[in-house]
Amino acid sequence: MTATHTQPYEQRARRRPRGGPVRDVVALALLPLPLLLAMAPASFAGGGTRRWFGRGEDLRADAQAAKDAAAAAFYELDTAQRDLRISIETITAVDSSPSARAVAEEYQGFGRRIDEVSQGYITAVDSHDLDRDDLDGAAVSRARADLTRAREELERVKGELDRFTQRLGPLLQTAETQLARLAPAVERARQALLAASNALDTVRGKGLKADDLAARLAALAPELTKLNQGAGQHGVQETVQRAGEVLRKAEDVRTEAERLPERAAEIDKRMVSLRTRTQAITTRAEKVDPVLSELRRRYSAACWQDLQHVPEQAAQSVKQAEVTLREAQQARDEQRWADATSRLATVRALLNTTDEAVSAAGDRLQRLDSVSFDRQKEIERTRFAVRDAQRLAMAGRSTPEPRHARPLDDAVARLDRAVAGLEGRHPDWWHFLTETEAVRQTAARVVQEIREARGISGG
Repeated sequence: MTATHTQPYEQRARRRPRGGPVRDVVALALLPLPLLLAMAPASFAGGGTRRWFGRGEDLRADAQAAKDAAAAAFYELDTAQRDLRISIETITAVDSSPSARAVAEEYQGFGRRIDEVSQGYITAVDSHDLDRDDLDGAAVSRARADLTRAREELERVKGELDRFTQRLGPLLQTAETQLARLAPAVERARQALLAASNALDTVRGKGLKADDLAARLAALAPELTKLNQGAGQHGVQETVQRAGEVLRKAEDVRTEAERLPERAAEIDKRMVSLRTRTQAITTRAEKVDPVLSELRRRYSAACWQDLQHVPEQAAQSVKQAEVTLREAQQARDEQRWADATSRLATVRALLNTTDEAVSAAGDRLQRLDSVSFDRQKEIERTRFAVRDAQRLAMAGRSTPEPRHARPLDDAVARLDRAVAGLEGRHPDWWHFLTETEAVRQTAARVVQEIREARGISGG
């Protein structure tokens, strides 16, 4: 429905201005006296001329008022329909839910009803020319009735449209909120892309290539194209989501680009540190053979046989670390930052493992010397841990719970067996140490279980 339907009637009104009683009386007064006298008999004889005064003109005025009121109702309905169409388009552009589809379908039904009442109004206007001179009272009355009925129908549909518009409030508010997010989201994404590009230019100016970051930024170009095409082509929700994804990825590129000089310096520093550590472990690994010789001379095979391959394994690990370091340096020189970082992590893991193996030999000798000199210290330390667990298990009870008492009793028996195993010329001191360590771990586990149980129960 548009206002152009009534244009012929407005043109017709402009083409023939409507006269009024006052204007006609003035015109008659200005005529020359002979002509006025000549027209007087015809005027009173009624010879088909228009009556300018009396009930006929009142009826015509009422009909004209009905026509004006119908035109006003027509324009109000047309305006309301245009506003509602904008609201519906806003909702459907954002919301694809069943409720949004339902209101869109209901709006289509309103469109058909509006077309019907609008056609009724146009027909009423076309059927009655209130500017005709020979229009009689009956025709004027019919015109007024038809125009009044058309106005009432227009106002009835307008009322239905207003109530429907009110029901759209929540959906429209949600849609407008999302639309309000659209432009800022797209603009933030564009600014993030620009910032990432500028950051890349800056690091390139410092001699850093950052090819991987440039490739990641270039991959966002199709997404920027879709953002520029707008929500009309891709939908509001999809565009907002795309803008958020572009923003996140562009900010990641910018952040990494800004950190690149620092990252390069950090890699260089780690390279120097790992080279130094490799040399130190190489020196320490050379001392493992003398330690193993001492272990073989003073203790039984069970105390050192798991360590006899440490020198060979340490040498292999150090060699592999040196090769990987050279690969890391090459990756650094080629500015393959991820490869360089990965290889340095490998070197560090190799050196950690080698360091532990080399240290194990010296620690083994020190612990064996200590326990062989004074076994009682290790025994008392272990018995104290068991007794402490037993006291906690008996706290507030006449007998301990079986799930706590049984592992503690087994630990006591295990400790006794370990002590008894030290009899003889060449005791297995390493087995003794591993057994006492296992007993202490059992006691600690029971203590933890008791505390957790009493903490849960509030005891």
